[in-house]
Amino acid sequence: MKFCVIGLGRFGYQVATVLSENGMEVLAIDSDESIVASIRDSVAHAIVMDVTDEASLRSVGVDEIDTVIVAMGEDTSESILITALLKKHLKTPYVITRAIDDLNKEILLLVGADRVVLPEKEIGIRLADNLSSPFVDLTRLAKNFSVSHIVAPKEFIGKSIESINFFENYNVHCIGYKEEEKIISVGPDYIIKELDKLLFAGQNKDLEKLAKL
Repeated sequence: MKFCVIGLGRFGYQVATVLSENGMEVLAIDSDESIVASIRDSVAHAIVMDVTDEASLRSVGVDEIDTVIVAMGEDTSESILITALLKKHLKTPYVITRAIDDLNKEILLLVGADRVVLPEKEIGIRLADNLSSPFVDLTRLAKNFSVSHIVAPKEFIGKSIESINFFENYNVHCIGYKEEEKIISVGPDYIIKELDKLLFAGQNKDLEKLAKL
């Protein structure tokens, strides 16, 4: 899969290098020659250019890439301009743009961004959720619905997923367990073992009740 990351500040640099580590083909673009030089060995292509020039973007094949991440920093006018250029002129199918606040996000959506991320806000929310929750690595999917995991309570050990009937008894779904960095899905016959890090999805209030067992 091909991606283009425009803007190689801390956020864009991280996105580009991790996409590349995950086996994606990445075109990284920035106007700063030193930054481009530093990432050149970590991505498929790294180019120094004026990121607001349509002809230049076409010349390096950005118009042929399905997903472009506009990762500009504090220059909101530039990120708005590039997002509009990608959507309206280069007809990029999917554009993800970084915003610095909610107003900036609304403007980016109006000019055509398919998805807008606010890294600082999202990290802050996730940190607060994790600090205030008995769960480990809580991931909020909606305001009141999350996915996370707990180490199997002793009353679950040796029992099957089906026999515990998590949804009927606790109003949550057991969707797997975590093994190092991998998520392993489980069926109804899976027998819970000691120290299993069970993965649950459900309403926050129900997850909190389960975590107190």
